[in-house]
Amino acid sequence: MDFLKYINPGIDSIKPYEPGKSTDDVMEKYNLNKIVKLSSNENSLGPSPKVKRAINEFKDVHLYPDGDGKQLKSKISEVELLSDKNIILGNGSNEILQIVSQTFLSERSECIFSKHAFVVYKLAAKVRGCNFHEVEAKSWGHDLDKFIEHINENTRIIFIANPNNPTGTYLTHYEIDKFLQKVSSDIIVVIDLAYYEYVTADDYINILEILNNYKNVLITKSFSKIHGLSALRVGYGMGNKKLIEIMNRVRQPFNVNSIAQKAAIASLDDTIYLQKSIKHNTNEREFLCKCLKEMSINFIPSQGNFICIDVNQTGRKVFELLLKKGVIVRPIELYKMPNFIRVTIGQRSENEFFIQKLKECL
Repeated sequence: MDFLKYINPGIDSIKPYEPGKSTDDVMEKYNLNKIVKLSSNENSLGPSPKVKRAINEFKDVHLYPDGDGKQLKSKISEVELLSDKNIILGNGSNEILQIVSQTFLSERSECIFSKHAFVVYKLAAKVRGCNFHEVEAKSWGHDLDKFIEHINENTRIIFIANPNNPTGTYLTHYEIDKFLQKVSSDIIVVIDLAYYEYVTADDYINILEILNNYKNVLITKSFSKIHGLSALRVGYGMGNKKLIEIMNRVRQPFNVNSIAQKAAIASLDDTIYLQKSIKHNTNEREFLCKCLKEMSINFIPSQGNFICIDVNQTGRKVFELLLKKGVIVRPIELYKMPNFIRVTIGQRSENEFFIQKLKECL
């Protein structure tokens, strides 16, 4: 197979992304009749009833979607207080990360991201064949001072996850603003806010202030988490009009399907359900933290809809034990955290079941 020698540099070292185990696979493998899936950071309450109605009422499967997503972008601009020219739609926010990487990264460039950060940043860098700096973390989060030390004339993109997945740590508005003041305006700073709505900290990022002050910032958001639309794959990016226009040249036509667009609009319309989901997550996160403290188990304080737990042994082993007991969590050795598992915040009955089975495994 001589064609293998022509693989783009970097791709040869990539391992395929490993998604969370499916409930069907686990039930069949272990002959179980009950499964609690807490592995993929989905909204355990599911989508808004308005979303379900919008999906059920959709009829035009035979027609191509609106390639520019005008109605969805109009709704996003209303919510975010931005012009629709500052918005780009993606097949999940992952696609926005891929588009910006495809637009600005090459074998001659470099990018920067943190250790223990979302694996897609490294994947994007490797696919483009560019050099990357995986900066040592500080208290499981981003050390922005260390980021500055790695910037050079070849730096094109800096990736920041806020809150960070899988650790749940976050950066304050002041920390980000102070950092951006030190970054050259010809470097794109991508701030990934996939878990934005779950943050309860008072000193969290002010999106509009950052976008108004820094033309080199791209902010990404997802409908897969708080909005409960993981299966539909829809997200968006926000930035300077020129940056968005350039990225739109690379974006694939019809990249967001019609059902996803309708569902996203319906979800944004249901602010009451959004607040219900936020309150639920905050309460259940506190419940899980309380249980873990009572068990004297260490964990990383989280601002997301998940918690990283130090099981004081190989996380993969505990993951396998939990699978046999009907609980799917996430081992995270891929993130260089071999003694941790990540658990998604579920409904109360799911969280209680997880705690019960975790006690049996430790």
